[in-house]
Amino acid sequence: MRSIQENCGVFGLYSDSECVHDIIQGIDFLQHRGQEYCGIATFNGAIHQVTHHGKVAHTFKYEDVEHLKGRWGIGHVSLWERQPVRWQSQLGEISMAFSGNILNAEDLISDMKMRGKAFYQGYNIELISKIIMEETDVVAGIKALAEKIEGAYSLVVLTGEGVYAARDVYGFRPLILGQGPGKYAVASESRAIQDLEMDTGRDVRPGEILLINDKGCHTVAQLDSPRAAHCAFEWAYTASLDSIIDGVYVQEARNRLGESLAQRDMEEGGLEVDMVAAVPMSGIGHALGYHRRSKINYQEVFLYNRYADRSYTQSSQMAREKMAKRKLSVLRYAVQGKRIVLCDDSIVRGTQILHKVRDLKSAGAKEVHVRIACPPLMYPCDFGISTRSYKELAARRYWKDADITSTDQLKGLEAWIADQTGADSVAYNSLDAFVAALGIPKTELCLKCFDGIRPTEPA
Repeated sequence: MRSIQENCGVFGLYSDSECVHDIIQGIDFLQHRGQEYCGIATFNGAIHQVTHHGKVAHTFKYEDVEHLKGRWGIGHVSLWERQPVRWQSQLGEISMAFSGNILNAEDLISDMKMRGKAFYQGYNIELISKIIMEETDVVAGIKALAEKIEGAYSLVVLTGEGVYAARDVYGFRPLILGQGPGKYAVASESRAIQDLEMDTGRDVRPGEILLINDKGCHTVAQLDSPRAAHCAFEWAYTASLDSIIDGVYVQEARNRLGESLAQRDMEEGGLEVDMVAAVPMSGIGHALGYHRRSKINYQEVFLYNRYADRSYTQSSQMAREKMAKRKLSVLRYAVQGKRIVLCDDSIVRGTQILHKVRDLKSAGAKEVHVRIACPPLMYPCDFGISTRSYKELAARRYWKDADITSTDQLKGLEAWIADQTGADSVAYNSLDAFVAALGIPKTELCLKCFDGIRPTEPA
């Protein structure tokens, strides 16, 4: 099976004036969702498109802005591939970008090749495009997409009519609407809309297809949705702290996850420690929640290198380790002789928390107690996050052939992780505590990376 190749952000805008500067700003505020590639397509009687290898702020130049004329367009940031992609088809000239992962891509590509379709590289966006372009119009194409694929997507399609936007029928990947004076937008996160001083209206509904044009933003189709299955990892890690997704503020969700960890410690007798600290950046919200509930002083123990990228979303293990080392340096004065509760969002492979514990103890920390907001990651993600195999997951190295179904089993894993990383203790949120802290019904979440249940399969 092809490796999961997500970590993307999409953006679409219709404006009463030239749109390129707003799209550049919009995808720049989605950069945390993918740092390797970026691209923009605009429409001005014809589609103008530019993609780059690198970050938005570093790669788009004056000549790009001059080329990207038009009042409506789409943008994309990615860890894996150049998007948007532009096509000439029976639908006319169109350009598309998406965020997600298609599980049955290989089967669909094989079938289309048997029918005479040619593929350049076989990326998911190429498959999506060809499925849509087989139909008589864009809406029919997106409907066909929903019928044929198994997987997750948030999609933007640029045409002469305007910008079409769609979300898969389960709503795995986030997609938010925005409106301002003379402007309508859609984005993977609300921060990209808020930064343009636009109001976030609502989330695109699972299965909804929208058209954004000079008449505003309106629903052109609503496909049947078996259930909502929003990716729970968005609130714990992926999304930016200043975003709101499906009605839940990311900051408040992380605070509550940290409070849940503190509550567990208090119920088990409490910790004799000097401070609560975070692994920046995603760990900060969790640590502040732990501090809020426990009343233990919050203290920064790492200096964050603002010019580094996210280590988790690098494309190889070597790149992840190099970025993790580059990203954080220890504030030695703050940690010498101190007992520390260290909060982070998750333990995936285990290498990052191992290095952070060692760094703190090398700098003189007396104790390091690791607290993890997510439950143990037990399964690879099918729907778009970077965990691709069982062997990458630290929890599976301990608990190889079964699920964690009891408190004793969870504590056994925690003790093993503590031993592996050199931490004085490790504790996770249980799955029930995690869901309760998010404040979203379990029936509306995708928790497959924790419990192994695909929301697309019958209950």
